[in-house]
Amino acid sequence: METIDKFVADFASAVWGLPLVILLIGGGIFLLIYSKFLPFRYLGHSIDLLKGKYDDPNDPGEISHFQALATALSSTVGMGNIAGVAVAISVGGPGAVFWLWISAIVGMGTKFFTNTLAVMYRGKDTEGKIQGGVMYFITEGLGRNWKFLAIFFSIAGLIGALPIFNVNQLTKAINFILLEPNGIETGNVSNFTIGVILTIITSIVVLGGLYRISRTVSKLVPAMVVLYFISVIAILGINFEQLPQYLSLIFTDAFAANNYHGDPLFGGLLGGLILLGIRRGAFSNEAGIGTATMAHGASKTSQPIREGLVAMLGPAIDTLVVCTLTALTILVTGVWQTSEASGVALTAKAFGDSIPVFGPYLLLICIAAFSISSLFSYSYYGTKCLSFLIGAKHKHYYNYFYIISIMIGATTEQSIILNLIDGFFALMAIPTMISTLILAPRVMKQAKLYFKKYG
Repeated sequence: METIDKFVADFASAVWGLPLVILLIGGGIFLLIYSKFLPFRYLGHSIDLLKGKYDDPNDPGEISHFQALATALSSTVGMGNIAGVAVAISVGGPGAVFWLWISAIVGMGTKFFTNTLAVMYRGKDTEGKIQGGVMYFITEGLGRNWKFLAIFFSIAGLIGALPIFNVNQLTKAINFILLEPNGIETGNVSNFTIGVILTIITSIVVLGGLYRISRTVSKLVPAMVVLYFISVIAILGINFEQLPQYLSLIFTDAFAANNYHGDPLFGGLLGGLILLGIRRGAFSNEAGIGTATMAHGASKTSQPIREGLVAMLGPAIDTLVVCTLTALTILVTGVWQTSEASGVALTAKAFGDSIPVFGPYLLLICIAAFSISSLFSYSYYGTKCLSFLIGAKHKHYYNYFYIISIMIGATTEQSIILNLIDGFFALMAIPTMISTLILAPRVMKQAKLYFKKYG
């Protein structure tokens, strides 16, 4: 097991090198500047679109703007916001949060471009149904000569879309919060039992297809965000006196890197801290990874720019709001310095210290909602990747592979799971960012026409 752990860790570190950071963050900064900060100039219009102000039931697509964003958010607003942020602070201290924010701001621009393209260049699967996603805007936008990039993305997506990290952290949370305090022995048996229960729940929903997934998560996502928001605001209120100190520390430690304990990049601790923030940010909001394009590409709209504007709200909600709330909870309670816990257990400790008895259970409800909704959405992404590779009539086979992986996630070590998904997310980012940068001028041409009419 140690050999596998080391191999997967080395793989993740190799792909998350300087070239990918330049492509992901450098490319995102270029897109923001090239668009003249368009995502931020039209936030009001984005919200109008989300409310359904411009919806037309006769437009092509399967789901509404709101359902598309909810489906995308259900995969991003999840364990990355709770366990991923805790990992970032454990390794990098408060300064890692600043680089999470930078990742989100840049990610808003990236999401605008990638998800506009997902609707601009929708393709058809082997059954003749309209489909969206990175693989389709590569083949439809760049042409068949670039299909190798689409295949590369789809193969990486088969692993990147697995729910193993969410399952792993939910299992850990149930053990840590529910079973152990009540004297129930945890280990292989409890992990296996939790895995079986999650497998049954997920099977019922994912085998029902996108419509059932989007209906489920469009109700679950808003509710879980509100519950988590209220819980965290209560904790921040209890520890209000500590808040200014830690908000300041996020900025000062972002460049000092005194608390960074990971592998350095660029030959220095600051580089390692920047990489940590970007890596956890990408894991959290998935900007530039390309997963969300498969949900937004199914949106019912004839105006690609509209979907780009809706999609760009994702990193703002996911990272600037939810991740920041988690980070401040961990910081103001002091558990990041006083506890040896990691991942979701660290966040649970923060909830328990501030809201005795009930705090950890509130978190467990949020974690369960976050994780289970993510389980539903990722299966859709994986089936689309398999459909592109071997044909739509075979896509259902991915669901069986996906369901089996739930058991693997429940019974495997956290470090192996996290590094595996990190590594395949990095591989997915390569074709996503390359194709997006090449096609960016076409997006801006479409944007000028759209805002001339609706702006």
